[in-house]
Amino acid sequence: MRMNLWDAVMIAVVSAMPIVELRGGIPLALSRGASPIAALSLALLGNLIVVPVLLWGLEWMESLLMRWTFTRAIMEWVFARSRRKGRWVERWGVVGLLLLVAIPLPGTGAWTGALAARLLGIPNRRSLPWIVLGVLIAGTFVLFASLGVIHLFGLQPAV
Repeated sequence: MRMNLWDAVMIAVVSAMPIVELRGGIPLALSRGASPIAALSLALLGNLIVVPVLLWGLEWMESLLMRWTFTRAIMEWVFARSRRKGRWVERWGVVGLLLLVAIPLPGTGAWTGALAARLLGIPNRRSLPWIVLGVLIAGTFVLFASLGVIHLFGLQPAV
């Protein structure tokens, strides 16, 4: 079965969505008849295209919300709480950010990595390559798991 343009767009859009990201895009692509390389490529395209938008968009939103006393107080509380909760990412720096993005579990991925980088004060230009590398690693894991090459959590493919 061959994929059409609509399938390719759908895979890229699903992969760009928060929470779902590559974990949904790659299996979807394979189920729609994409080759493993095409599945990984389309999912990476969709997932990676949002990273710069998120990084610089969150920076813009932060500067906008810091203008008013009420929203400034909320933002300062969020940043303080995030720094307390994200100590391991702060301790490990960009390597912690890489691990946060690269481990394909719920609550991890490009969206979470971009948000963590912003909240922990990691500069955009420094965090971008590490988030991209994390997405590449996560995409490879998800592809291999989807193909049955690796088995996560002791799960065996259905026979």
